[in-house]
Amino acid sequence: MPEFEAMTIDHAGTRLQGFLAHPEGAARGPAVLMFPGATGPGATFCATARELAGLGYLAVGVDMYGADADIATPQAAGVHFAALLEAPDRLRARVVAWFEAVAARGDVDPARVAAIGYCFGGKCVLELARSGADVKAAVAYHGLLTTHAPARPGAVKAQVAVWSGGRDPYAPVAELDALRAELDAAGASYQATLFSYAQHSFTDPDHDTIGLEGIAYHPLAHRVSWAGTLCLLEQTIGSCPGRAPNRP
Repeated sequence: MPEFEAMTIDHAGTRLQGFLAHPEGAARGPAVLMFPGATGPGATFCATARELAGLGYLAVGVDMYGADADIATPQAAGVHFAALLEAPDRLRARVVAWFEAVAARGDVDPARVAAIGYCFGGKCVLELARSGADVKAAVAYHGLLTTHAPARPGAVKAQVAVWSGGRDPYAPVAELDALRAELDAAGASYQATLFSYAQHSFTDPDHDTIGLEGIAYHPLAHRVSWAGTLCLLEQTIGSCPGRAPNRP
């Protein structure tokens, strides 16, 4: 399995430290930014990074809070989460800063960068797409869907994929409908899939231990959304040399 390597950037006076999972070989290739949920990267998130690296993508685990931020408990992480929600312009700028830093790496083809995000990370991915950044795919799993600044017509360059749960109290169906209307008005290319039976964090068994109402892992929704994501990555940033393409 690829080993993780630290990646540090500075934004608005905050030192951010994410991590890299490298694919085999040193060729300049595609990258996938990974935005974790509000409580930070857990075991499933890190395993997904390793899986992407094993498929030939440079996987970049993003830090939105700061290298010194206390995320030891959900309550501690929640303080940093709330602070960014209260500063939406900073949030969007920070997401773009990560994208630009990754696209500028010597081992990354800047024309082959995608982003995926979970829960709060799903919001980050959508903000990246709304910003007009030249990201090729933006994938949100049970993401927070509202925004302070809707996408402008023609701004969204990414192929957007949204996977939502019909029983998710943090992203109700009405907000998914509003997002679809926003993306339609912006002329964006997107898909929006609703798993009627799924709750929040349906991709992540780690969150079952949090014990909050409306949060539950759902293996089927997880597997279907991940299979769709791998297909989307192949179509937008390409399959990797020496790897068989993913097929439905």
